[in-house]
Amino acid sequence: MGILNVTPDSFYAGSRLSTVEAVLQKAETMLQDGADILDIGGYSSRPGAADIPVQEELDRVAPAVEAIVRNFPEAVVSVDTFRAAVAEAAVAAGGAIINDISGGNLDEAMFPTVARLQAPYILMHMRGTPQTMTTLAKYDDIAVEVVDELQGQVARLKQLGVKDIILDPGFGFAKTVDQNFELLRRLDELRVFGLPVLAGLSRKSMVYKTLGIAQADALTGTIALNMVALMKGAAILRVHDVKETKQTVELYKKTIL
Repeated sequence: MGILNVTPDSFYAGSRLSTVEAVLQKAETMLQDGADILDIGGYSSRPGAADIPVQEELDRVAPAVEAIVRNFPEAVVSVDTFRAAVAEAAVAAGGAIINDISGGNLDEAMFPTVARLQAPYILMHMRGTPQTMTTLAKYDDIAVEVVDELQGQVARLKQLGVKDIILDPGFGFAKTVDQNFELLRRLDELRVFGLPVLAGLSRKSMVYKTLGIAQADALTGTIALNMVALMKGAAILRVHDVKETKQTVELYKKTIL
């Protein structure tokens, strides 16, 4: 899954795209490099990011989705949003997957909307909001608590008739660097659900802070952690660097034949 951020303040400067033309250019490169899914986000979810109105997010996301679907009809587009109105508009514009960082906790209309649209839904674990989540990284047993909190949301979705659910443990969201590594070590505990798991580790602070490097130099560390995630059962890798990740996946596949 290649990351396309139509935001001016996403945590990784290399992923910020300010025009539809830039989105199309980046989308084409990612597809050529082997991306299976293009993930479009119009709301920065980095810690402490500014809140923006729904209409502003819509104005960023909908034109990008429409342009990609029109120019690359073979592309599978997911939309990174926690707002039901944006999810609905994005699916109407041609989006196929809803990627909700809040796991349905920030918009009570999200789960019913997903059920009505019958769109595949990525359920991520997070506590609080992007503005408050750093204060909520308190766990007695992080893997057990993440599984427990996801379990309640999965049950709600299934009750509503949602059939296609992907789990994301939410690396970096209401989690410290050490907690992220503990969660990665125990990522295979999410297999209890029998659902696909997405890992979003790309260029996050657990990489560059641990190594004492700049975020711009975090590709090698990202690749290393992505390989660990694959070995622990991840089915989807959400990344900024598609070509290098595709190579990682190909090498991983050779180890399991």
